[in-house]
Amino acid sequence: MPNAFTQQRLAHLDSLAAELRQRGLASRTLGGTAPVLWVWHPDSHRQTIVFATPVRDGWMFLWSPDGEESADDPARAADSVERLLAPLTEPP
Repeated sequence: MPNAFTQQRLAHLDSLAAELRQRGLASRTLGGTAPVLWVWHPDSHRQTIVFATPVRDGWMFLWSPDGEESADDPARAADSVERLLAPLTEPP
């Protein structure tokens, strides 16, 4: 049974995963006692790992490169991750 801290982390990652599904992205929770969210775009095959980490006044989502959003707004975080993983457009 996960401890309260891990349960909070999982709750935040689950809320983000739900938002990502609405945008057509896929994800999977990995890591047991230190869970992270593996996220990928089914068309571009681009991927990242999202961490949920406590901060002074709540929780933050962090991902590479340089991604960061408050866990209080999983929809905004999902929008940012979607932009990061979207297929690259060809120059005209």
